[in-house]
Amino acid sequence: MLHSLPRPMALLLAAASPLALADGLAAQDVVTVSSERQHYRSLSATGATNTDASLMDLPQSVRVLTSDLLRDAGVTTLAGALDLASGIAKQSSLGGLWDSYAMRGFTGDPNFGSDYMVNGFSSSRGYNGMRDAGNTQTVEVLKGPASALYGRGEPGGTVNITTKKPKFAPEYSAYLSLGSFQTRRAALDLTGPLSQSVAYRLNAAHEEGHSFRDTLHVERSLFSLSFLWLIGEHTTVSYEIEAVQQRAPFDRGVVAVHGKLGLVPVARFLGEPGDGRMTVKSLGQQLFIHHGLSDDWTLQAGASYRDSELNGYSTEANKLLADGRTLNRQRRHRDFTATDVSARVELLGKFKTGALAHEVLAGVDAYHFDDHRVQLRRNPGAANAYAVDIFNPVYGGQAAPLALSIDTQEGQQARGLYVQDQLDLGAQWKALVGVRRDTYTQDVVNNRLNVSNRQSLSATSPRAGLVYRPSKNWSLYASAAKGFRPNSGISIDNQAFPAERSRSYELGAKLETGKLTGTVAVYDIRKSNVLTTNRANTDFAIAAGEVGSRGLELDVAGEVARRLRVSGAYAYTDATVTRGDNTIVTGSRFANVPRHSAKLLATQQLTMGTGTASVGGGVHYVGKRQGDVAVSSSFTLPAYTTAQLLASYSPNAQLRLALSVENLFNRSYYASSYSPLWVAPGAERTLTVHAHYRF
Repeated sequence: MLHSLPRPMALLLAAASPLALADGLAAQDVVTVSSERQHYRSLSATGATNTDASLMDLPQSVRVLTSDLLRDAGVTTLAGALDLASGIAKQSSLGGLWDSYAMRGFTGDPNFGSDYMVNGFSSSRGYNGMRDAGNTQTVEVLKGPASALYGRGEPGGTVNITTKKPKFAPEYSAYLSLGSFQTRRAALDLTGPLSQSVAYRLNAAHEEGHSFRDTLHVERSLFSLSFLWLIGEHTTVSYEIEAVQQRAPFDRGVVAVHGKLGLVPVARFLGEPGDGRMTVKSLGQQLFIHHGLSDDWTLQAGASYRDSELNGYSTEANKLLADGRTLNRQRRHRDFTATDVSARVELLGKFKTGALAHEVLAGVDAYHFDDHRVQLRRNPGAANAYAVDIFNPVYGGQAAPLALSIDTQEGQQARGLYVQDQLDLGAQWKALVGVRRDTYTQDVVNNRLNVSNRQSLSATSPRAGLVYRPSKNWSLYASAAKGFRPNSGISIDNQAFPAERSRSYELGAKLETGKLTGTVAVYDIRKSNVLTTNRANTDFAIAAGEVGSRGLELDVAGEVARRLRVSGAYAYTDATVTRGDNTIVTGSRFANVPRHSAKLLATQQLTMGTGTASVGGGVHYVGKRQGDVAVSSSFTLPAYTTAQLLASYSPNAQLRLALSVENLFNRSYYASSYSPLWVAPGAERTLTVHAHYRF
């Protein structure tokens, strides 16, 4: 791990190297290397030198959601954290089983939820549930074309989660919260030395409770243990293991009656309580090695292994009859398992050629991913409608025996070679150039039909950026890139899908005053071979047409007045189908992506006697959106605005008490949808009290 690397260099490498993010450096919006990191540097003496590179010198938009901001906002999930950044829109979450969002309009692989990384390694391949923030240090939102250098990634950007790292200074804390709908959460965070050269960190969290949705009960558990080993003066080794489990009923939400929302209460559950809860399990391990070769050169390597599974029954809306109240439903049983193995080796260094100073990164990476899906399904027929009255549901109906609908085994193997160089062109100019070469092989076996197919793909993804610093506090940048992304799964005719191809352009400006940071960016992205639902059979997808997104984003964070902290974000996103076919219509907007969205959060810090306090609140606006992923209907989700109230009191340095109220005015709204039959309502007013104690 890169404990000797200062934060600006880490952010620079983040543009090209997921592994560089694995060092767990404190990623504050404006911060120098922490004293704890200085301690690590003195112990490990890895030899990596400081650099003048900073966030202002990166030709991309980067928003770092710090642990302080997440705490102030009362965030305990990845979904809650991403609400704080611009250009991110909620998407259909497969009945509440995983995180799904669009960044600049692009959603990622529909088979596994949206892309995100943990310590620089992909953690979205497979079945990992809703990401809990119990062991999260920061959430780094890396926008735009730099994501193309990650290989399998979206041109809209990517998210990297850095986990909490071991410390040699002992720290122990406990967290407890109680909230509406009998929700309760407990968490532990313990860290300290095991010896002069080995430290550990233990994070554990458990949350459970009912929901504003009828009959639902949800449980989430997280256990994470990590070790840091300082070997001699130049080498650092770290190991992390993370186990998560989620148990929740499969919930497709409410229905729009003949296209109209609000006739069915947002609390109405239209599934079958007797199905029980879907179970999602994930066990991941990560190993990192960092070795300083000299003052200017560093070698680092990492590996990640993750097993995951999803299992359980669901009952889902299938068709609303003409009477506007009888809902035919289908029943499914899913048994999905996956294994994801990946590794990376990188060389980092700096040198000069004449008057030019270079900071280079060169690396190779590879992953092997196996995915086995077995699904049983029964659609309602005239003899077995398996129906429910949406206005007066009576649960307990019997469905016909399920039949095998999907039994596939998919294997993916990918290899990448990449190099990037940041050039110092003088006091005011920086350039960033890079290129990545990917090769990819996919094997898919359809066991139900006893057929198989294979495809091999390759692509070269270049990237270039330029930064101009007219003053210390301002920087202007421009960047361009091409991208490549293999598609998972098979079509209805048992054929592998062609890979997505993209190209991206971005212009931006950044401000950093020492107390306040801000970024404004405009971009244009085009992508082909995007998967969308096959209307002939919704169990399958189809690669159709070309899509594009262009827009403007603004992110601001920092202290705008004495002890008044503000986090604000605004996005204008014009995401449409630029060339359609018989499946998708040219000019149709992306589902769940509003043209306008904004979030403002402000907290005022106060002194109360010998203690401290804070009071604040937030407003979140999401505009009107297309509500059907098939983009062939006129169904839309209405715009909404919700308010948030926050307060805290710390009588001493050890204890912090807090109160948060979400959806303060109890507005009825709809967060996302897949179709008029599957609409996810937003939560009703939710009050939570928190207590955090440091031992």
